[in-house]
Amino acid sequence: MSKEFLSAKDKLFEVKSTLNISGNLVNLDEPQVMGILNITPDSFYAESRVNQETAIIKKAQQMVEAGAFILDIGGYSTRPGADDISEKEETKRVTDAINLVRSKFPEILISVDTFRSSVAKHAIEAGANIINDVSGGNLDSNMFETVAQLKVPYILMHMRGTPQNMKSLNQYDDLLIDIGKELAIKCNELKQKGVADIIIDPGFGFAKSIPQNYELLQKLSYLKRLGYPLLAGLSRKSMIYKTLNIEPQDALNGTTALNMIALQNGASLLRVHDVKEAHETIKLFKALNT
Repeated sequence: MSKEFLSAKDKLFEVKSTLNISGNLVNLDEPQVMGILNITPDSFYAESRVNQETAIIKKAQQMVEAGAFILDIGGYSTRPGADDISEKEETKRVTDAINLVRSKFPEILISVDTFRSSVAKHAIEAGANIINDVSGGNLDSNMFETVAQLKVPYILMHMRGTPQNMKSLNQYDDLLIDIGKELAIKCNELKQKGVADIIIDPGFGFAKSIPQNYELLQKLSYLKRLGYPLLAGLSRKSMIYKTLNIEPQDALNGTTALNMIALQNGASLLRVHDVKEAHETIKLFKALNT
């Protein structure tokens, strides 16, 4: 995409609202909720960590019953400063969980939260439907090719560096234009490989300071000009709890407030720890716009 396209101020942009999942068209005309299922021992929000079969099924059931559209299963913590783990360990964590969830909830959509192409491949083979890559392909040069071969939707997140060093890589000439250009390059690369179903995640908290996160949220609709649905992952992040001087476990109210702003600015998916509250937020958003 050209610089002129990304810097246009007054043009209406058509956003793709359907995903092809195994030959079935899934509609994102109305916002939906993605529930976070962390199969990790060290995610930043302690209550999202589950690693026993009974706990996984209980958490998945709670989210499905509360209105989750997608369950996002991750086995690698991407919190700042998180420890690295092997591909073998990550693969086992996510495939065991996917097999378990798929056996109990055969109709639910499942995304795998990984930046490793081999883990993504094993996860799709185990029953996942979508690949959610926090690195936007930066950490595995085979990821885009793998997505194309698997013919599954891909969540393209904006990040710079790695989870270990991203905090130092938040220098931008113009925050929205730079993020938009970096994402546009990736979108073009994916399209050239035949990937048609893309969801854009602007990457709140990844290579962005707290003020930058708020600027990004305020101007989120700018990224709709890329032509793909937007995902907002704000749930209990440091931009909330550090601003309010609280802990992540106390950040549900702040999450709900910012999720409404994200919806007002064009988000089609809310990635959250608390599905019931996000689902209610979407209901109220829809009531405001009918």
